[in-house]
Amino acid sequence: QVELVESGGGLVQAGGSLRLSCTASGRTFSSYAMGWFRQPPGKEREFVAAISWSGDSIYYADSVKGRFTISRDNAKNAVYLQMNSLKPEDTAVYYCAADLGTTAQSMAVIDPISYGMDYWGKGALVTVSS
Repeated sequence: QVELVESGGGLVQAGGSLRLSCTASGRTFSSYAMGWFRQPPGKEREFVAAISWSGDSIYYADSVKGRFTISRDNAKNAVYLQMNSLKPEDTAVYYCAADLGTTAQSMAVIDPISYGMDYWGKGALVTVSS
């Protein structure tokens, strides 16, 4: 059974940091573009960051650029999101996604729900208090 599992979410004060991890099981994801998306309360799911299979191409939403860093370790079948200088507006459920048929660049612009990513994690809640 193929599964993506996010971890590392929690409650943090504004200005603090968290590191999300997404660990894949059931197959090797080294050929997949991987991305992080988030869904704030009452809003639609939105793009946060994406990384190509090689790690050479990385894209960020303007709202997190300079504060968040995406990385991956293909040997561990994992992708990470380091989140610094967190703001209350970063509060959301964060989802990991993997797709073989698209690129990291495309992940930044497609509608993640209507496109139909190959795999989604169940999400990790990040709450940033002011």
